[in-house]
Amino acid sequence: MKVGSRLEAALLTRPPQLLHALFPGCEWTGPPATPAGAPALYLTFDDGPIPEETPWVLEQLAEYQAKAAFFCVGENLGRYPDIARAALAAGHRLGNHTHRHRSAWSLSRANYLGEVAECQATIQALTAEQGGAAENAPMPLFRPPYGRLTRPLLPVLQQEYRVIMWSVLTRDYDPALSPEDCLRYTLAAVRPGDVLVFHDSRKASARLRFVLPRVLAHFAERGYQLLAP
Repeated sequence: MKVGSRLEAALLTRPPQLLHALFPGCEWTGPPATPAGAPALYLTFDDGPIPEETPWVLEQLAEYQAKAAFFCVGENLGRYPDIARAALAAGHRLGNHTHRHRSAWSLSRANYLGEVAECQATIQALTAEQGGAAENAPMPLFRPPYGRLTRPLLPVLQQEYRVIMWSVLTRDYDPALSPEDCLRYTLAAVRPGDVLVFHDSRKASARLRFVLPRVLAHFAERGYQLLAP
């Protein structure tokens, strides 16, 4: 990989701090350590659930007693509710990734909020099946597809959701990146408190299946707690 390509990959893996100022109040990182003093990382997965990838991800997480937030596309929740139920039963969280994985830059405000509401209704129904009391439920999680939001939308969403962004993008979705480079850049970028993004999608499969078990093993061996945001 050329020097320019390496620099580009590094910048994409760890987005610049400038983005934080553009979207105030979004969560890009979490606490760097647990109350017991162990370093912490926060695991997230976008675009599922799907039968080809998500059950395998759940197996990997279980091996290391890791927890994660799955930012789900509502249509996939409707197609594969049993996979979502399995994630909830294992102690993971379901987050909102809109109903059809739509960009906030391509829809009207009303239509985008409708996408969010439709996905959230499905999540609430699945969560209610687990017996969680609505009054004790934690604040719902939302992540915009492609990381795209508008300034007018943000405060509206923040009234009802924790808007979770990321500090490390594994780029597992990128076919131009080899699995080995995907792992290398991810490990080099991570710091305590980071929110990592993986994708439980067909497009990401080749890199996800190489990178995820190695990332989990690497940080578990170093005493990190692997948590949901």
